Amino acid sequence: MTSETAGEGGRPAASGPIDRLARGLAVFGGMVMLATAAMVTLSVLMRWLFKSGISGDFEMVQIATAVAVFSFLPLCQLGRGNVFVDTFTLKAPAWLNRGLDALWDLVYAGFALLIAWRLGLGAYDAIASHTSSMVLAIPIGYAIAATAAMALFLVLATLTALRRLFRTAS
Repeated sequence: MTSETAGEGGRPAASGPIDRLARGLAVFGGMVMLATAAMVTLSVLMRWLFKSGISGDFEMVQIATAVAVFSFLPLCQLGRGNVFVDTFTLKAPAWLNRGLDALWDLVYAGFALLIAWRLGLGAYDAIASHTSSMVLAIPIGYAIAATAAMALFLVLATLTALRRLFRTAS
């Protein structure tokens, strides 16, 4: 191994700026989900006790969940934690598995770039037209822009994982 220490499953535990940002983003996403869970719990409790919950709670859950999901994806990709099927390649040579992993990393990066582009256009449109949620009138363009930025970071994380795939093969 290089200067990196052994991580989970014998894979190198990288600690570069992309890894630190991905971990920070995932922690942020976790805090968003904890706050969302607390808000939902409080809203349900209020509905049970007072017959009226937090107004627009479902809108806040939708926005928070979208932001949180995109915040987890880069760390998952860097840790090679995405779902994969190895039924046909279980006994294949390592070079073939690495090649297939590289191919799918490129495909994933391409789709993440497509998603980032379309989210960016959607954010621009939502901000320009002052689109907001129905109940609370929360401007949603900024949340869409945040997910676009995180999808763009996912592209960077995927390409970093691809580079590491070949670096560890040498």
